[in-house]
Amino acid sequence: MTRHFDVIVVGAGPAGLNAALAAAREGAAVALLDDNPRAGGQIWRQGPGYPRQAPLQKLLDGLNRQSNITCFPSTRVVAPLAPRGLLVESAEQGGVCMTYGRLILATGARERLLPFAGWTLPGVTGAGALQALIKGGMPVRGERVVIAGSGPLLIAALATARSAGARVLAVVEQASAFDVARFGASLVREPAKLRQAVSMTRGFAGLHYWTGSMLQAAHGQGRVQGVTIRRRRHSVTLECDRIACGFGLVPNVTLAQALGCAIDEAGGIAVDAAQHTSLDGVFAAGECTGVGGAELAAVEGELAGLAASGATLERSGLHAQRGRWLRFARRVERAFALQPAARTPPADDTLLCRCEDVSIGEVRMFPNWRGAKLHTRCGMGACQGKVCGLAASLYFGWPAATPRPPFSPAQIGTLIAAGAQPSHGQ
Repeated sequence: MTRHFDVIVVGAGPAGLNAALAAAREGAAVALLDDNPRAGGQIWRQGPGYPRQAPLQKLLDGLNRQSNITCFPSTRVVAPLAPRGLLVESAEQGGVCMTYGRLILATGARERLLPFAGWTLPGVTGAGALQALIKGGMPVRGERVVIAGSGPLLIAALATARSAGARVLAVVEQASAFDVARFGASLVREPAKLRQAVSMTRGFAGLHYWTGSMLQAAHGQGRVQGVTIRRRRHSVTLECDRIACGFGLVPNVTLAQALGCAIDEAGGIAVDAAQHTSLDGVFAAGECTGVGGAELAAVEGELAGLAASGATLERSGLHAQRGRWLRFARRVERAFALQPAARTPPADDTLLCRCEDVSIGEVRMFPNWRGAKLHTRCGMGACQGKVCGLAASLYFGWPAATPRPPFSPAQIGTLIAAGAQPSHGQ
């Protein structure tokens, strides 16, 4: 069975929710897909003890008032189908083929993990992953936590961990003290962001906030028991129970690449002023076009929804808002740009691909990602290179490989559901 919609929105974070609502208000029949069971994306993720935040509730109330929106939670895009189709797999409905008049990609971003000695020990997670686990109900009360890497996500992880009763010992930031201080001073231009930062950090009371520092190694027998941090010319070792480490976010462009959308120099989906990609009928909004925060994603989503539905409304106010939040995003990018210490590969015996147990030294000799995969199986495990591929690209300058469907494990019945329809590009 094939279902047709005027507009399909992939992703139900700030960008996708605003896009779906804007398109529906213009009368389009909209399908909203997300691989999570609840809408909101990472920033508005719900869970035990974490009810819907006010901005999310407002959007969901708006969606509920629109009878022309069909939501598909716990639904993944398995493969693009030609022409203008998607093969999706739903937890409730299994494999379904969908076709669209317009497609809006609001696929968000991925967290970048960089390997270090001991990073495969139980108790090591991404910074964003720690947030997701806590909101999903994982207990951390009383645990000693070290948060390391770079960017505002560390502060969000700090706030979430503290609210769950964890004892955060240190936040380890690779950016310099000067860059962080300059960014902090710039928040005066955005009073709401300044208040948010003060609220989330509590002025860093009760913990170390170390700039210009890098996590060097995790230690432990069977799980994390300690961590060594490189601070300029000396090292510091702390006893801890958990490490959360993330070096910023990178746009999630898997579906866009498979469709053939142009990718810009920063790694996001290239879009014009109307959020239109290089492909006719395909739009993109939010972090998949460049990491810029929830406010920027919401505005881009609304612009994409209006454009995809053919609305002729005046949009100068939305364009002004987008410009404001783009400027803020550029300040974040400058402040937390990865320094040489973060870009330098760790020792050769450090695992790069934890799925297939492939070390840095084993892949260093190859000229590109394809060569490393063919000779070492790097990137051929469960995550399909989503973790090690980002690290290899940073360390060795390898361009990312074009993803091939299916994008995630799928049931045979789902693949059969595609029938004789050709996949995109065949």
